[in-house]
Amino acid sequence: MTIATASLNMKVGLGKSRRSISLVLLCALCLVVYGAASSTPKKKTEKSRVYLVHADELFFDIWKNNNAQVLRGQVEFEHDGAHLYCDSANYFEQSNSFEAWGHVKMVQGDTLSLTGDYGFYDGDNKLLVAKVFDSGKQVVLRNRATTLYTDTLYFDRNDNMGYYDEGGKIVDKTATLTSWHGEYHTDSKDAFFMDKVKLVDGNSTLTTDTLVYNTRSKLANIVGPSDIVSGKSHIYSELGYYNTAKKQAELLNRSRVRNEGRTIVADSIWYDGITGVSEAFRKVIYNDSVNKNGMRCNYGYYDDLNGYAMSTDSVVALEYSQKDTLYMHADTFKVFTYNIDTDSVYRVMHGYNKVRAYRIDIQAVCDSLVYNSKDSCMTMYTDPILWNVNQQLLGEMVQVFMKDSVVDRAHVINQAFSIEKLPEDKMYNQVSSNEMFAFFQNGEMHEGQAVDNVLVAYYPVNESDSTYEGLVRMETSKMRLIMEKKKLSSIWTPKANGIMYPMTQIPPEKRFLEGFNWFDYVRPMSKDDIFDWRPKKPGTEIRPTRRKGEMTQEKKTLAL
Repeated sequence: MTIATASLNMKVGLGKSRRSISLVLLCALCLVVYGAASSTPKKKTEKSRVYLVHADELFFDIWKNNNAQVLRGQVEFEHDGAHLYCDSANYFEQSNSFEAWGHVKMVQGDTLSLTGDYGFYDGDNKLLVAKVFDSGKQVVLRNRATTLYTDTLYFDRNDNMGYYDEGGKIVDKTATLTSWHGEYHTDSKDAFFMDKVKLVDGNSTLTTDTLVYNTRSKLANIVGPSDIVSGKSHIYSELGYYNTAKKQAELLNRSRVRNEGRTIVADSIWYDGITGVSEAFRKVIYNDSVNKNGMRCNYGYYDDLNGYAMSTDSVVALEYSQKDTLYMHADTFKVFTYNIDTDSVYRVMHGYNKVRAYRIDIQAVCDSLVYNSKDSCMTMYTDPILWNVNQQLLGEMVQVFMKDSVVDRAHVINQAFSIEKLPEDKMYNQVSSNEMFAFFQNGEMHEGQAVDNVLVAYYPVNESDSTYEGLVRMETSKMRLIMEKKKLSSIWTPKANGIMYPMTQIPPEKRFLEGFNWFDYVRPMSKDDIFDWRPKKPGTEIRPTRRKGEMTQEKKTLAL
């Protein structure tokens, strides 16, 4: 653009007549040159010209900058669809560029605007540099519902990309992002942040050194070590994404989530902040350092609002409040929370199928179980067996009551059978009855009670020489057994019918009560052995004696 095409009110007032005459001659020369140029067609070039649309004043200052047209008042430029406004400018027509001061503004279409105190525009490279000088102001780039703030902004119109390298902030409807270095693409809506990055979304804050965010999809892509704090939750991840609009996150590469002593780590974690639902996949590790328990599995599901949890696929539940850890395996575990958000809250855990548990002092197997935190009772169903050192306890159903995470007592219902394995080969103290109770101290059984149709086979010990006196077989309606040092010490019964066989005269068929089986081949022998389900041999399973309706009532919750 030359002087002849500008719509101007020209004022040439440089003070000296010689300088005024020189400017008049220069203007006339420009008119002649422009007339000659307009009579010949222009050659097409890849670089388009910056056009001066308007200025209240235009003059030259050959002493300060003889390459620039000095513009004052309501200055407007146009270049490839963009309009640039300012209070004053130096227009370098030869280099196709200009400097602008005061209320600098660029408008591109109806969705993009940029404002600042100062700007330099390079038309050949289509690059605008905008700055502010007042500490209370900032360069502002607006693109629909997204706004970028910084002190110095570089805007490349070739890629429609603005970037800063001395601190900036991007704000949209759902989040505020700050960083030292940043880059925003107005077409793709992608924003790249580096160094001291912080994303604030409601009560959630993400801090990292590198982050990719899309203002259209609202996806924040985590591509480096990042910390997310949301309420009482603290998340660490090095790879994943977070949707600020839907409050959803997917965390990869062994990300970690902590919340009030509870920690979960997995290959991938998916979380919905609105519904409170989260899922964890592959090599899931959950620990509760407050309640001293945990879970290992390959898939976990948790509904925070309703207090429901489910885990499956190589799942192991752990309880480590005591010196030794209890390991429990089942095909699936489910946890239900009742009276949530009240003082009377309690939880019920269901484990099924093929349940196996191991701790050094106690082991157990059954097909399914239910644990109720309200009364600290674990109920085992379908061929349950409980071992404690050299003791074996089984029946149709076994209830184990815990106290401070230690076995306090056990209740065996129907076809109860207690066996103590003696050091000698093929010698067992045995008690069978319809119902049985066992009481524990320091993790060891110290008393047992048998009720209704009690049958006994045991070997009394001579106190003087600790030899066995023989085998006692008897029947009674009630019995109490006292254990000392892991051995049967005494038996009490109100009335009994029985017989004692000397050690050398014991009939082989009298050594074992009806239904006797020592299930050592079923017993879990280590924490790794809980995964190896070994069923009872055919014909040794317990056949329920209770009515079908009663069994259904007791197990109805297992189907949940």
